[in-house]
Amino acid sequence: MDYFLTDEQKMVKELAQKIAQEKILPVRAECDEKEEFAWDVVKALAQSDLFGVYIPEEYGGMGFGIFELCLVIEELSKVCGGISLSYAGTALGTFPILLFGNEQQKKKYLPFIASGEKIAAFGVTESEAGSDITTLNTTAKKEGDYYVLNGTKQWITNGGEAEIYVVVAATDKTKGPRGLTAFILEKGMEGFGFGKKENKLGIRASATRELVFENCKVPAENVLAKEGMGFIITLKNFDASRPGVATQALGIAQGAFEAALEYSHQRKQFGQPISSFQAVQHILADMATQIEAARALIYQTAKMIDVGAKDYSANSAMCKLFASDVAMKVTTDAIQVFGGYGYMKEYPVEKMFRDAKITQIYEGTNQMQRNFIAHDLIKSVSKKK
Repeated sequence: MDYFLTDEQKMVKELAQKIAQEKILPVRAECDEKEEFAWDVVKALAQSDLFGVYIPEEYGGMGFGIFELCLVIEELSKVCGGISLSYAGTALGTFPILLFGNEQQKKKYLPFIASGEKIAAFGVTESEAGSDITTLNTTAKKEGDYYVLNGTKQWITNGGEAEIYVVVAATDKTKGPRGLTAFILEKGMEGFGFGKKENKLGIRASATRELVFENCKVPAENVLAKEGMGFIITLKNFDASRPGVATQALGIAQGAFEAALEYSHQRKQFGQPISSFQAVQHILADMATQIEAARALIYQTAKMIDVGAKDYSANSAMCKLFASDVAMKVTTDAIQVFGGYGYMKEYPVEKMFRDAKITQIYEGTNQMQRNFIAHDLIKSVSKKK
């Protein structure tokens, strides 16, 4: 389908595609196998100014929006969902500053992110606090001009590699959601360290680590918005970032589809390409249809956000839910088209299958997305009465 991209959007898309083909493709298998963080790709993205695509010009960015961010994530994820996460995960750590940071905080941190000099991360998940973030055990106690953080965050994307972190901690456990506060932390702060690096099924080129706080002193000026806003900041952050997760899923699905389509022309059985068999044709037709439907939903939602829509939580959840389910279905079918070869690491679809699964889980499981969507639908009916 033609989405009538502007010349600037085409430029962004082509630039991301070039980096994906020239920088990511040659190293994706090795980075996956060795669990290596692809710093050379990060540097290439930085040199291209793509880290600043969604950051306003006054802070060193290109001044575009979430739609353009999605264009980049899609192209990178077509080749490697794990390596693309260093880029997408930085956006997750940046949105809280963009949405809730004061002018001093934006001027201090956003130019570094826009230039790609420093990547970012978002720390909310804990061993006992996944979908229910109101049960956070990481605490932040006010002491003079500082807050002292203690606790551990788990499964943090870009953990250990990022220089800038937005971390949510409990400043008053008696207040429930209203007792959470978001802070901006910097790598190297006293008392801020890193724990276990996870050995994962997929997205193995992405760093996923524990963040450990042992009497970590954070200046009070690093509080985002104000004390007690951490829950709202987290929700709004995920609303803005879920189209990006959806686009990661979309890119993975597109990459798997393209590989399967190409293979179906090359592989011969009974004296003819398997693409001539109706059973395979139907699989390919379903894959293409599902991918295009996901793309339309994501693009429309991203544009809604960029034009200033006030309420897009349900749309954001729909994106993530639908696209990640599509990615899992398409990568599974891609392996089926490849047959036994699809199960082998020599071919890319088994990796795409492994990378796709996490998109159904992180930034809110798909079961939680259904809850969000249903709640929004029910609330909309109540408002009309």
